[in-house]
Amino acid sequence: MQSLATSRASLVAAFAAVAACAPAGGAEQGAYHPKYQGIETILLDGDLVNFRVAMTGARTNEDVAAYGRCAAAQYALIRGAGFARHVRTNVARTPGGVWRGDAVYTISAALPKGLRTIDAEVAVRDCGEQGIPTV
Repeated sequence: MQSLATSRASLVAAFAAVAACAPAGGAEQGAYHPKYQGIETILLDGDLVNFRVAMTGARTNEDVAAYGRCAAAQYALIRGAGFARHVRTNVARTPGGVWRGDAVYTISAALPKGLRTIDAEVAVRDCGEQGIPTV
């Protein structure tokens, strides 16, 4: 019967072998070359703002949602507010390959209640590092 130490060593060696075969963390399959086609900002009521974005080359709905999030963060800074809270985002893809996002955020000077809040300064900096344009 194998000892516990030998079993653990075998298990660690097996995990190491599998990890060596896997792509490095953060490696992407294929190149990602999004083309951002613009942001439309619509003030709905007081601090409630609608952001409509369009892009091509998105990988998933999250890429489109990130574009809307970046627009909301920059808009908050432009308006002298430091925070935004996500209300909803709808994403649709047209047959021509254009992804459209329709996002609604509340903009506020103080950290709003809720789980889906963003610090506008941090978000705008992150957007710049990722190459996502803002308003």
